Amino acid sequence: MTRTSGHSRALAFHPLTPDRWPDLVRLFGTRGACAGCWCMWPRLRGGEFSRGQGDGNRRALHRIVKAGDPPGLLAYAGGEPVGWCALGPREAYGRIENSRTLARVDDRPVWSVVCFFITRSHRKRGLTVRLLREAIRYARGRGARILEGYPVEPRQGKTADVFAWTGLAASFRRAGFVEVARRSPTRPIMRHEIRGSRGAGVASSGRAREGRTAGRSRRIAVTKRPTAARRAHG
Repeated sequence: MTRTSGHSRALAFHPLTPDRWPDLVRLFGTRGACAGCWCMWPRLRGGEFSRGQGDGNRRALHRIVKAGDPPGLLAYAGGEPVGWCALGPREAYGRIENSRTLARVDDRPVWSVVCFFITRSHRKRGLTVRLLREAIRYARGRGARILEGYPVEPRQGKTADVFAWTGLAASFRRAGFVEVARRSPTRPIMRHEIRGSRGAGVASSGRAREGRTAGRSRRIAVTKRPTAARRAHG
């Protein structure tokens, strides 16, 4: 899954499988990426997230990883983890599902890319765009037809890194996403229609999901999980 880049070292991208958990811990550091989040904010609602902030959220994410369905992709440079992108079926993200601003656009089944974390040394070097392109490839292999994101688009053109964890709209556009809805001046909903996806539907955490359309339900097939990728060695 390694691909060369314009930088001096090649970048490699791998799903977060159980054997790669220590790499994510090293990337996120003692803060769990930001304020003890451990990428659980999109999954948990208010009080549940606050109660687990820190070690509780770390354990919750670790359980998800150990269950065997990778919750995202790691980027490596020279064998070291330098970036993270969280993605999966939208229904896995309870806070997103219950957001008025980010409410579903329609009844089509989608995968969502919900979070990025990039080490300081690799920020502002196009890694978010690379992660988005890899996310498209990965979602295609899992049978997804649509990949959806919820970036920010600052009114003044810039925003602090701490507020850009869902990505910037400009990065999504560079990766081929288009805006499909905007219920807030700074929060567009953007989509990439995935061509050539494998299978008839979206993999969804080991069980089929019902999609609603025109008063009828259609079954979304579960696709086989990919095998764990070998570890990168730079």
